[in-house]
Amino acid sequence: MTTLDHNKIPEYVKNALETLRNAGFECFIVGGCVRDLILGREPKDWDITTNATPEEIIALFPKTVYENSFGTVAVVFEDESSKLKVERVGEKAESFIIEITPYRTESGYSDNRHPDKIEFAKTLSEDLKRRDFTMNALAYDLYKGHLVDEWEGLSDIKDKVIRTVGDAGERFKEDALRMARAVRFSTQLGFAIDGSVLSSISENKDLIKNISAERIRDEFEKIIMSDQPVVGIGLLQKLGLLTHIIPELEEGVGCEQKGEHIYDVFEHVLHALGHASEKKWPLHIRLSALFHDIGKPRTRRWDGTKAGGAGKYTFYGHEVVGAHMTKKIMDRMKFPKDITEIVVKFVRYHMFFSDTKTITLSAVRRTIVNIGREHIWELMEVRECDRVGMKKNETSYRLRKYHAMIEEALRAPTSVGMLKINGEVLIKELGIKPGPRMGWILHALLDECLEDDTKNNSDYLKSQTLKLNSLSDSELKELGEKGKDRKEEVEEGELKGIRKKHGV
Repeated sequence: MTTLDHNKIPEYVKNALETLRNAGFECFIVGGCVRDLILGREPKDWDITTNATPEEIIALFPKTVYENSFGTVAVVFEDESSKLKVERVGEKAESFIIEITPYRTESGYSDNRHPDKIEFAKTLSEDLKRRDFTMNALAYDLYKGHLVDEWEGLSDIKDKVIRTVGDAGERFKEDALRMARAVRFSTQLGFAIDGSVLSSISENKDLIKNISAERIRDEFEKIIMSDQPVVGIGLLQKLGLLTHIIPELEEGVGCEQKGEHIYDVFEHVLHALGHASEKKWPLHIRLSALFHDIGKPRTRRWDGTKAGGAGKYTFYGHEVVGAHMTKKIMDRMKFPKDITEIVVKFVRYHMFFSDTKTITLSAVRRTIVNIGREHIWELMEVRECDRVGMKKNETSYRLRKYHAMIEEALRAPTSVGMLKINGEVLIKELGIKPGPRMGWILHALLDECLEDDTKNNSDYLKSQTLKLNSLSDSELKELGEKGKDRKEEVEEGELKGIRKKHGV
């Protein structure tokens, strides 16, 4: 008998089970949460199955949410304690949600997505039979400490293998998304997919086109955000699913680049994605790494004019073409608008930092405006992924040079704008007339504040302005010029510090 660690089961889950049991119903935690407990992982969702009907569940947990055709009732607990408070989903961000579903059977999947017919079942065995993979067809009786394992799911978990409940072809025809889920679980858990399941996916791969973009996107996103996204995308491609999900990526398979590249386009972007994963970077960086060269196959041209008779491939404008392609892909997959916008920008501008000899500080500033100050360093992360995807070191003189230039462009310049006083105050409050004397006064004040920043306060600066204004033009000009010289010294010192920091 396999007993799970009850301490890992939250109180609110135990409370729900106790409520059902005290009312005379059978109840089990079921599915992925049982699998995760066995693996020592913290379950993200908790599901309970029972022989109670939806109406009976609702009667036990007032104000529950029941808005689906599957019989699932959402029960929301206020906190993890024994206190029960049921609310509508979304009203309390700190709420804990449990989905309680009656035993059920499903049949007639004519659209390869949803069952045509759902009936409530009388036994747990009937319910477990409808599930996708053996590792998810596990139920646990908390009070008996008994694991119900009718499909050898525990053995498959121990062997780290993914098998379907019954015939794989039938399971995939019932819901074609299960093929992508098999890849996702393999990627997340590090499990191998059983050979018969792999064969069935290859045979039924075309059915994935019947699945909604949103459901596919959710599985794809989980693959991308796993620790081994390269394995997942590689499996999708090998099994023939990728051509139905993102056919544009398939165009890079076998698309040679030569030159600095030792990989074809598809292999290159996978290596770039792998680096983003190793760095634990967020979704938009990973997507940008995956899509950054997606325009290359459509822009590849052979240039045979190179001296010595050797030719090379060119990909002029691939970043522009790639940005348009990325926009279409992400819109098609229903990604949120904000993520789509930044990924498209990263693809569009990922080639900007490509030549340290010609790039200028003003050009860097324009790119910062185009990308946004809050995203410019992330663009450099995409560049790093691109570089590592070429099997090069993640740090190089180029990258260090770019980092230094960005830091220079982002830094606040040493100027009279730093002062806690400005020309408007001098004119309106202190009666200083516009002209050269005003500029000399401001630079003289700047000189003092660069020497002692405690002087940079409104009261002192106003008082000192009146004193400076009493000086002759020649005296004031001398102090003003001294301030300009000090400003240039400070500027140069700060820039040298930045360059030294980055070793350029």
